[in-house]
Amino acid sequence: MAYYLSQRSLGNIAGVHPDLQRIADHAIQITLVDFGYGPHSGLRTAEEQADLYTRGLSRADGYTRLSRHQSGRAMDFYAYVDGAASWDRTHLAMVAAAHLQAAAELGIPVQWGGLWTPAKCGIFGWDMPHIELIER
Repeated sequence: MAYYLSQRSLGNIAGVHPDLQRIADHAIQITLVDFGYGPHSGLRTAEEQADLYTRGLSRADGYTRLSRHQSGRAMDFYAYVDGAASWDRTHLAMVAAAHLQAAAELGIPVQWGGLWTPAKCGIFGWDMPHIELIER
């Protein structure tokens, strides 16, 4: 089945690094599970990041501990299954696989938060909807 990114998803990742946008464009063409990018999935202000931190959704507070989202070097995705957003681990792993494959085919080094250890993510253990560029 052929999928495409909605205008809303494209707007939500506007401003991220062009390599991440290239990955998104390619991943949607090869994915087996539809996906999108929600609000705060791409570039974030310090205030947006601080709000996520306050709500317990991030370890980065946006001021003393910066998120890669604040520099446009990370983005978060969600799976879209049966007409609704899904954060089911199996669905997220399949979407991540499309992102990782797209990155490999484009020669762009990335890391997926689903492979992180508790030392990296603390209580979260992993960040399955997260992908970020690796510094070259």
